[in-house]
Amino acid sequence: MIKSLKRFVSAENPDKGAKRTKEELLESIKSAPLPEHVAIITDGNGRWAKKRGLPRTAGHAQGMKRVRETIRAADALGIKVLTFYSFSTENWKRPQDEVEYLMKLPIEFLKTDLNELIERNVKVQMLGEKSKTPSATQQALLAFEEKTKDNTGLILNFAINYGSRDEILQAVHRIIDDVQNGHIDKEQVNEQLMSQYLLTKGLPDPDLVIRTSGEIRVSNFLLWQLAYSELLFTDVLWPDFTDEIFYEAIEDFQRRSRRFGAV
Repeated sequence: MIKSLKRFVSAENPDKGAKRTKEELLESIKSAPLPEHVAIITDGNGRWAKKRGLPRTAGHAQGMKRVRETIRAADALGIKVLTFYSFSTENWKRPQDEVEYLMKLPIEFLKTDLNELIERNVKVQMLGEKSKTPSATQQALLAFEEKTKDNTGLILNFAINYGSRDEILQAVHRIIDDVQNGHIDKEQVNEQLMSQYLLTKGLPDPDLVIRTSGEIRVSNFLLWQLAYSELLFTDVLWPDFTDEIFYEAIEDFQRRSRRFGAV
């Protein structure tokens, strides 16, 4: 189901006729089935900055604050997997100063947030081709993965230098190699096997995919994995996407009927 919302508004308490507090909203959400995996296309940083007469990098800095807040919100709910689409394979076309700033964000995030992620038992993983990022960025990404690899709580994925078409092509190449080398038989190739060759191996497919900023497209993100995902688009720019809005998005998901092709 695809749903486009102009904006989220604070939910009304039907019993009291007043706005619920964040705590009441949180408890209401916890009482219903939660999505296992939420994926977010964090769009709108540049437009947020432009509206305020600021450089685009200021939007990305504010966007990182929302990433931090959303991680805490997802962890508070007990969501198992949270994935951010942070930098696509197409984003290298952006102005050089912006790309350089974006590549420094993982380094800064490592310094400011690693200890909290460890305390929260969060396991950090990267989706994408790390080897094509600057060496300092690679080292930061690898440090995140190494220092949190034994954690057993929320799995936090950052899709950096990620493109889904390339991911699928690379998976097909590896399957062909394994068939030719006799590791698997071609009759074994099915949807389940294909999923084992993707970067999300071992993870549930996204139950909910959120895109901010009003754009209604998925932009080469998890194309195989989102076959049956619920899609939610909102005009809210990513730097304005608060934890309360995240909770309301989850609540919207909980009101949907998921049939996976059945009646």
